[in-house]
Amino acid sequence: MSIEKLQPAPTQQVGVYTPYYPQQTKKQLLPFAISLYQKGALEGERRIEGAESIPFIATWNVSTLPADLCRCRIQFEGNAELSYEIMMANFEFVDFLIDVILNFKRSRLSDFSQSFYRKLLRIDE
Repeated sequence: MSIEKLQPAPTQQVGVYTPYYPQQTKKQLLPFAISLYQKGALEGERRIEGAESIPFIATWNVSTLPADLCRCRIQFEGNAELSYEIMMANFEFVDFLIDVILNFKRSRLSDFSQSFYRKLLRIDE
């Protein structure tokens, strides 16, 4: 499914997450991020400067509560050796999905933010 074809999630599902996002921009995209979250998967491409983009598939478990833990697994180029996994609270993961949507609006590329990859690869720990 393409990000541009996402339909907003129902208001009652969005309302549970709203307190976690005080920024107006994020609140506007929240219904679409929750809709994407409920799909449980995203196919995209990691942009690499000076090289070809690397395709990936991200999958995650879906839960209804923002504080529940989300396990996200991302696999690059369909290669099991290039698989990474991370756990975080749902509201934090949905925030990264908001960034995916913002990035798509800017570049027409489905990709996570630099901060997501830093967390995934545990660079700042």
